[in-house]
Amino acid sequence: MFVFGNFLAGLARVLDLALTLYMWLVIIRAVLSWVNPDPYNPIVRFLNRSTDPVLNWVRRRIPIAFGGIDLSPMLVILAIVFLQSFLVRSLLQLAYRLQ
Repeated sequence: MFVFGNFLAGLARVLDLALTLYMWLVIIRAVLSWVNPDPYNPIVRFLNRSTDPVLNWVRRRIPIAFGGIDLSPMLVILAIVFLQSFLVRSLLQLAYRLQ
């Protein structure tokens, strides 16, 4: 059982790292939207392609715009923090109990 516990611990750490990385991508995208970057820049195109599916899904489900300010990045960041505090910690606790 310790092998499965180690697998779950590794999975939880990789998931935590992936969620943190995606959170930083959303933050960078939100900050860049304030300065109107060049849409043909490869970095801007990568940020748009990687964050648009989630942000558009949130915008369709919960249309929140407060005075012209898009709050979907904040909702995505809150969801990521929730997943990190609930899912990752639950996986780690389960992994430690199996070891």
